[in-house]
Amino acid sequence: MKRISIADITLKKLSEDREVSLLFREKAAVANCADSIGADAIELPAVKSVREDSIIYKTLAKNVQNAVLAIPVGFDSEDVAISWECIKGAKNPRLQVELPVSTIQMEYTYHIKQSKMLEKIIELTKAAKALCDDVEFSALDATRADEDFLVSAVTEAVNNGATVVTICDNAGASTPDEIAAIVAKVKESVCVPVYVQVSDRINMAVASAFASILKGADGLKSAMVGKDALLAGEISDAVRACATQLGAEISLDSTKIHANIDDMISGISHEAYEMEKDINSKNNILLDSDSSLAQVAQAATVLGYELSDSDVGNVYKELKQVCEKKGALGSRELEALVASFAMQAPSTYHFETYTTTSSNVSSAMSQVTLKCNNEIICGVSNGDGPIDSAFRAIEQCIGHHYELDDFQVQSVTEGKEALGSALVRLRNNGKLYSGNGISTDIVAASIRAYINALNKIVFEEA
Repeated sequence: MKRISIADITLKKLSEDREVSLLFREKAAVANCADSIGADAIELPAVKSVREDSIIYKTLAKNVQNAVLAIPVGFDSEDVAISWECIKGAKNPRLQVELPVSTIQMEYTYHIKQSKMLEKIIELTKAAKALCDDVEFSALDATRADEDFLVSAVTEAVNNGATVVTICDNAGASTPDEIAAIVAKVKESVCVPVYVQVSDRINMAVASAFASILKGADGLKSAMVGKDALLAGEISDAVRACATQLGAEISLDSTKIHANIDDMISGISHEAYEMEKDINSKNNILLDSDSSLAQVAQAATVLGYELSDSDVGNVYKELKQVCEKKGALGSRELEALVASFAMQAPSTYHFETYTTTSSNVSSAMSQVTLKCNNEIICGVSNGDGPIDSAFRAIEQCIGHHYELDDFQVQSVTEGKEALGSALVRLRNNGKLYSGNGISTDIVAASIRAYINALNKIVFEEA
């Protein structure tokens, strides 16, 4: 009995159907559910936000244990490398070259002719094959394509490294017999497995899938939920009932499907499908474990920071860990995370010692000693209190004044020997740099915070 492979496209369908993308935990729940019910492959949506999607997809790649993890490579060779970085850690990665083969889609969506599309198929397939052994070519809108061109497209893809080809009925208006005829034509032309992505737009998805199998299709694409998709529950039940007539079987576990899909759907919050509120003020910052990478980046921007992709990723990872214990973070907590985990730089200046004197009848006086390139430098200054005088002494050491944008102090622990945490924000050329310092001595904590921010400025200027 022939075994038909099943590729789960739930994440793709939900990405198409919803204006707002799923939360990270919801994407993970969908992928885990598809993996547990026996899908042979799980397909991810194309990368839209490199910063956010790369972190999410890399995590999913580590979590998917059984199925192939597939991702589209985009339309440019540069996109291929980006997509590969997202899933190269998967147990069974697959890169997908998804391009239209119908005249209407080629000319009106991509504005290119057949010859140029063939060149693009060859270019992307070669680029994908250079990175990944498993490469799929999906012929989008194949049911409206010229048959000779469709055959040329899949043949060129296979000749240049494709290990799977897929025939897609994106229009959703073809009858089972029409789709079956296309499958038979393609099967005659290539020697690799041929998958079919049928549509349920005219309520004939199962019938089209059966007709395709009878004409030699090796795989089907189904979704656990999704508009106009071949549903996993329906095809699983249908194949189980008609396995003898079809001479085929699939790997999906019908029992697990009906037991797990409802739980998966209930785990997807309706709030995720509503437009997210923009974070446009400090008072509007409230982040929790469900916050997206884009929200963290936006909140950091509101606070005045221009963070790199790697810095946002570092803050995002730490925020997830903190939220597991605390629940949610506001602007002050986020700023502390930025100070501690973003824009980390080597220590050009090292804090050695400080001495300060102060009273209520005279200005405070501080002496601060720093080390820079094995050279000891010392600064002495007075000021309005021990911390102000210490900061002025540091400026004497380095010979430069930076605008102090913000300064915060709070206790980390309780009691007489409580740890104090200081946060300093310095502005240089319009850009903010934050530093964090912790000590039982609040003046020392403040100096450490200032030096931490200073080192970031010096490192970036260098």
